[in-house]
Amino acid sequence: MTRRALVVTHGGREEAVAATQEAVRELEAAGVEPVLAPDDCGPDDLPSFELAIVLGGDGTILRAAELTRGTDVPVLGVNLGHVGFLAEAERDDVGEAVRRLTAGDFEVEERGTLDVRVLHPDGTVGTGWALNEAAIEKADRSRMLEVMLEVDGHPLSSFGCDGVVASTATGSTAHAFSAGGPVVWPDVDGMILVPISAHALFARPLVVGPRSRLAVEVLDRSSARGLVTCDGRRQLDVPRGARVEVTRSDVPVRLARLSLAPFTTRLVHKFGLPVSGWRGRPAGGGSARTGE
Repeated sequence: MTRRALVVTHGGREEAVAATQEAVRELEAAGVEPVLAPDDCGPDDLPSFELAIVLGGDGTILRAAELTRGTDVPVLGVNLGHVGFLAEAERDDVGEAVRRLTAGDFEVEERGTLDVRVLHPDGTVGTGWALNEAAIEKADRSRMLEVMLEVDGHPLSSFGCDGVVASTATGSTAHAFSAGGPVVWPDVDGMILVPISAHALFARPLVVGPRSRLAVEVLDRSSARGLVTCDGRRQLDVPRGARVEVTRSDVPVRLARLSLAPFTTRLVHKFGLPVSGWRGRPAGGGSARTGE
């Protein structure tokens, strides 16, 4: 049986072309057939594959998630972007990353996703999903979105705003982070809700449990209709009088991990955080400071 690996890349960039060529050579050397994903393809347009390697930034990894979610296929990201929070390797490590992936020398980390439903006033329902976030934003930039927040079937607050971000822990370092939300460690099984530019005293980021149901209603009095954008890639219309319901999904995305470095180390590396002067603690648990 032929082994196949999906290759998803950021087309049009010279660096991405070179990295893709190197990845393809390594796959073929390992006896694995590379399957290059066209920009406009869907899961049903591809042959079966057992591995996926992504060459690009987080946006390219999110595109690969569309093609692998609901399967057992692990996704390995090689960062060609700026931060690349979801990526596991950097450009110089492409060859080694592919060799380890094809040899099975990796761990799989399952990341939770969100189920999104838009209930329209006429009774129709739109559905979507997100690995990072579902962002409910105003469709008209010159107007304000009037919303009502609901948690577990109970109203919480209403206000005018530019939008509301419902995020996973994975997405806490993406759109939700830019909107002022907290950084949440990936093993925290919860959801985050972050208002964007809200005109209200109580419009703080919220973290709720994994079984909660978040809802954002676009009120009839809203001067703007809304749009919900999932992972910056898939959009659903949210007219006045509609509501967006967000719950934890049972379908994860599987990420291949080459290193078991803690999330703290990833934060420091990706954001270039200052840690010079840290002395830590010895293995015995006492203070590392001299004389203490």
